[in-house]
This record gives sequence, structure tokens and C-alpha cells, in this order.
Amino acid sequence: MVWPKKTPAGLDASEKTSFGQGVFRKCDGCGEMMSAERLEASFEVCPDCGHHHKLMAEGWRELLLDGGVMEPWDGHLEPSDPLSFSDGKPYPERIAKSQKSAAANEAIETGKGKLDGRDVAYGAFLFRFMGGSMGSVVGEKITRLFERAAEQRLPVLLLQASGGARMQEGILSLMQMAKTVAARERLRDAGVPFISVLLNPTTGGVAASFAFLGDVNVAEPKALIGFAGPRVIETTIRQTLPEGFQRAEFLLEHGMIDQIASRLEMKALFSTLLAHLCPPHGANGR
Repeated sequence: MVWPKKTPAGLDASEKTSFGQGVFRKCDGCGEMMSAERLEASFEVCPDCGHHHKLMAEGWRELLLDGGVMEPWDGHLEPSDPLSFSDGKPYPERIAKSQKSAAANEAIETGKGKLDGRDVAYGAFLFRFMGGSMGSVVGEKITRLFERAAEQRLPVLLLQASGGARMQEGILSLMQMAKTVAARERLRDAGVPFISVLLNPTTGGVAASFAFLGDVNVAEPKALIGFAGPRVIETTIRQTLPEGFQRAEFLLEHGMIDQIASRLEMKALFSTLLAHLCPPHGANGR
């Protein structure tokens, strides 16, 4: 009889590759290994080097909203297939796959929550849903977010993480840029503040529309922010771009954003900003 080969830790060789999977994580910034629990406890910010890994929408709610609680808005809206688009796989199949893997109807969640006791209109992109791309439903939900916020006089806190407009919906996706900007301007006319949070990445049609139109624009460290990616730009203009081009630090230096903030400091920062931006009697104007 041939006995299974044992590793020094007493595991079968066949088990060795899976040992520790989901228990330990390697930081993408400093390369240090740490327990997954430790990284999750710091909301995916490396405790050693401060590198910001992607944080899912559930984590953002827990980090920013009191009790991690949000009253959902427009969760029933789902994308359709007006162009009968197929890129080797029909668009409805791609949507169904994304809905199953992301456990969400679309690439953004919106609703009402509280931040340090203050009511806010809240939105967060789900990058895991087709790269956070903006189609008709995403544009509609953002538009309704701004409109409800104006009507109820709720400050808006919107977190962007997107690869841009969704090609499967063609011009119907691109028109969301104009629609959301118009809704944002109506919010401005109503005198209701908007804090825009640019995460990694914020690109394409999202970056080219409402993402830079906050009363205050805040970015995460080293976030990639811009319309086209660096490789596309270099290919187009046939020039080498400056080091760090389109990263948050580059944009701050050139006046494109107002502040870079660690994820762990954001709730306190937003609370302070809203105290200055909102009417003296509170977010509801009473």
C-alpha cells in the first residue's frame, strides 16, 4: 500500500495548496502576508503600509453609515436589452450572470441612511457588477438620487468606482452622462450639498460627467481617475505620460480634486464637511 505523502505540517500533499486559502491574504502594496480577518477588520486597508484594496459595497455601508443601515431606493429597477446586443453572448445572459455573482440587480445601490445622526442620500457603485459600468438603470438611479435629495433636502454622498459607460447599451448608456449632470445641476440650484467620492478606478463616462461635480471631491490614495486609461492615451498621442499620471495624487497636485483621504478617516471627514455645508438647522432644513 502507498501511503499519502505528508507535508511537514502533517497535511496531505493534495491538501497543501488549499491550506490557508481564505485565511491569509497578501497585501498588494507591501507584499506582507496577514490574516484575512485582520485586513477585513481594517476595511481592506493594509495595517502595515496603508494600501487600499477594493472594499465591497457592504463594507462601505458598515464603514460610513450608522449601524451599516440603508433604506434602499429603486432596488426593483433592472436593465433591459433594447439593442438586442450580443458580443458572443447575449446581453441578458451577461446581466443574469452579474446579478447572480454580485447578488444585486445593477451596478449601483442607492438609498437613505444616517451619517453621525444626519440623514443623507447615499449611493455606491458595485464594481463587481460588470466593472461598475453605467447603463440606463445606473443613470436613472443616480438621477433619482439627486432628485429625491433635492426634494427632501438631503445632502448627497456618492461613491464612484466604475469602468465607464456600458457599451452593450450604446447611445442609451452615453445619454446618461447628460441626464445625470442635469439632475446634479438641479440639486445645486436647490442649494443641497453633494460630496463626490472617487474610488479606484473612476473612469470613462462616470468620470466625464458627475464624478467631478461635487461641492467637495474626495479621492482615495492612489486611485486611478480619468476618462481614458493611460495606455489608451499614450497610444493616441504617442508620448510617454508623467509618472503617476491619473492617480489621485497627480489630480490633487493639478487642482482636479479637493482632498485625498484614507478610507478609515472618511466618515469623520464627511461628518465635518456636512456640518459646514448643510443649513444650520440640519440636513432637512428644519
